[in-house]
Amino acid sequence: MAESDSSDSDLLWYLEKLSRKECHSLRNQLGQECMEIGLPPIPRLELSEENPHLANQLTTFYEAQHLWNLMYNIFQKIPRKDLCEKINARRNRNKEAHKMLIKKKLQEERCLHNRIHDIFCQDMILELVNKFDFVFRHVSSEAVKALNVFLIGQEASGKTMVLRGALFEWANGNIWADMFSYVIHLSSHDINQMTSGSLVPLIFKDWPKGQDPIADILSEPQKILFILEDLDDVELSFHIGPQALCTDSRQQVSMPILVASLLTRKLAPGCRFLITSRPQGQPVTWTIMKKTDMLMALSFSHEKRHKYFTLFFKDGQRAEAAFQLVQRNELFLHLCQAPILCWVTCVALQRQMNQGADLKRSCQTLTDIYTNFLADTLTAQAAHQQPIVPLQSLCSLALEGLLHNTLHFTEEDLRSVGFTQADVSTLQTLEILWPSSHLKGHYRFIHSKVQEFCAAVAFMLPLAEHGIPSAWGRCKGKWERPIIASMFGLLNKKRRKTFETALGCHLLTDYVSQYLLTETRCFGDNLKAIGHHTPLLHGLFENQEEEYMKWILDSFSEANIYVRDHQDLMVSSYCLGYCQHLQKLKLSIQNIFEKR
Repeated sequence: MAESDSSDSDLLWYLEKLSRKECHSLRNQLGQECMEIGLPPIPRLELSEENPHLANQLTTFYEAQHLWNLMYNIFQKIPRKDLCEKINARRNRNKEAHKMLIKKKLQEERCLHNRIHDIFCQDMILELVNKFDFVFRHVSSEAVKALNVFLIGQEASGKTMVLRGALFEWANGNIWADMFSYVIHLSSHDINQMTSGSLVPLIFKDWPKGQDPIADILSEPQKILFILEDLDDVELSFHIGPQALCTDSRQQVSMPILVASLLTRKLAPGCRFLITSRPQGQPVTWTIMKKTDMLMALSFSHEKRHKYFTLFFKDGQRAEAAFQLVQRNELFLHLCQAPILCWVTCVALQRQMNQGADLKRSCQTLTDIYTNFLADTLTAQAAHQQPIVPLQSLCSLALEGLLHNTLHFTEEDLRSVGFTQADVSTLQTLEILWPSSHLKGHYRFIHSKVQEFCAAVAFMLPLAEHGIPSAWGRCKGKWERPIIASMFGLLNKKRRKTFETALGCHLLTDYVSQYLLTETRCFGDNLKAIGHHTPLLHGLFENQEEEYMKWILDSFSEANIYVRDHQDLMVSSYCLGYCQHLQKLKLSIQNIFEKR
């Protein structure tokens, strides 16, 4: 942190440095200066002649940024160049201090991933950062005054990495040096943690207490870039009247009002926003978005996916074989929409290649991918191919998290399921758990899909009930479709044997099989219970045991299938071949014939 003089922000110290004549001149010019920059003036007769009282009057009447802009302009006219230089020196110190805080935070949050993933993502980050730079520099002068740039991408598509890349490049002076004096990162977690407050605690959460330079940051709001991460998770209200919005950075208001005041530029007028969201948050995006705003999609294109496979496998023949398998399988293709899930897929396929397996036969479902991924990572470097961390603990953590809507786990949560500190370090090295990017001292699975598969395994293991501490008091939710689908997949004898052999465990299948059979056959003729059969077909597709499929689907006399994408089409086509007694089929199709 840059060193500062205690007098830097002490208005009385500045006033005491003025001669009697200069003090008189300052009081005379206050009214005119206020009018020039659009502030309400304090009547001349009400201004105190004593410096301590005057300093208190001005500090109480004006927000800090307006007060120091006033003083700076008047000091220039008196003229007191030395006082102006002192204010400039303070402002420059605080700009550099802010950059140092960002660098420190980025270093602490840095997640070490395998070098291949790191190289690929670095290229992707630089590409998008350059696009941001172009957008902010080349939009029209009128539009740039309140520009919002939206970055839309699926979970784990790289939005957080891109934002941190932009922060890193700016903090090191590589981009926007002449454009933004301050880049302020706000996450949905930061916002949702506060029920009410003013702008100060929200934007100075990383500054040492009492050192926040609110006056300097807000002195030029047009040189502020707010980065708002995960807009779709922010608790917003779109029924706030203009009169309820906040215009004073000191005012305590509810968080929905504070965020709305920022987005409408009632606070920090002229600032700009870089906002990320997932596709499901589009209704919120469209509500906020203006005609002059920009929208960018973060997509994992065919070319990028091919490049990733080439980097991972190094051997061109292997890379092409794995890539073509993914291209021909709609489920795998959808899975590989995010870099980290591309890595999971590559790890799984590489394991099968190393064992000399025929990929077309050995990897057909998502269960195959997750089974081989866990088998490879959890037995890596282990003697006798036994898991090097407790599988039961990992799966128990995953299940408890999903049942209690918890994706971020405390160290106490990890201990409660039986993990030691050494286990946690190992899981990070194996890249199954990562430090949370939003919550200090918390951990999360590398992707929710990996957590969902581990949760499915938990239902099939003889586990003790733990109940993670951070989830106490929350209501349990319903089992998610991916968990049920993975349970169906693990009932397949071949896949189950692969899992049990690699991880040295025994999956309890009898009661799970009976439960799923009973529920599925019940749903076969009870459409009111589930609306349509597509989720069930996804589970049955994961199983792919002919006798089991016939056993269940023989009971279907009618089917209602909702096809939203190519995955649904692939799964439904496969399963309908087993519906020998089907009499009625209702098929709803949406958007799948559009050009991909």
